[in-house]
Amino acid sequence: SDQAAVEAGAAASVAALGKVDILVCSAGITGATGPVHEYPLDSWRRVIDINLNGLFYCCRAVVPHLLANGYGRIVNLASVAGKEGNPNASAYSASKAGVIGLTKSLGKELATKNIIANALTPATFESPILAQLPASQVDYMRGKIPMGRLGEIHESTSMVCFMASEECSFTTASTFDTSGGRTTF
Repeated sequence: SDQAAVEAGAAASVAALGKVDILVCSAGITGATGPVHEYPLDSWRRVIDINLNGLFYCCRAVVPHLLANGYGRIVNLASVAGKEGNPNASAYSASKAGVIGLTKSLGKELATKNIIANALTPATFESPILAQLPASQVDYMRGKIPMGRLGEIHESTSMVCFMASEECSFTTASTFDTSGGRTTF
């Protein structure tokens, strides 16, 4: 969420690699849980700053390099919470809805430039981020998945690899799901 550090990182990547073709934005935190009227403002700001503003800074810093190349793939990690909202997770849900909206806008802006931008909306996956949540919240989210289990990391990383590949050439401003059937739109 440090804009200057992101810009420096993008410039350093181009200097080291010669060019950048792919951007995958996958940072995120859950923040506090609780009802909106009791939600701590500092947690709200931190979640939005990391999950949405940080992703915006990354796209803003890398897109000029992709434009210079005349090619690029952008994959932004959102969440099913951004489509459906999760109770007691307003900041996380709002931040991930913002990621979806930003990605749709960006994908349309770049559609004629041979640069594709799409979002991935995973359901709940076995990952360290679950340690930030109460067990009751994890159980609630698992219960919403028709397959009856949490996702495994490889199930999303395989989708990210496709989304970042040349084979993903006619889909932009879209959202791909790895949700075990939870979201089907």
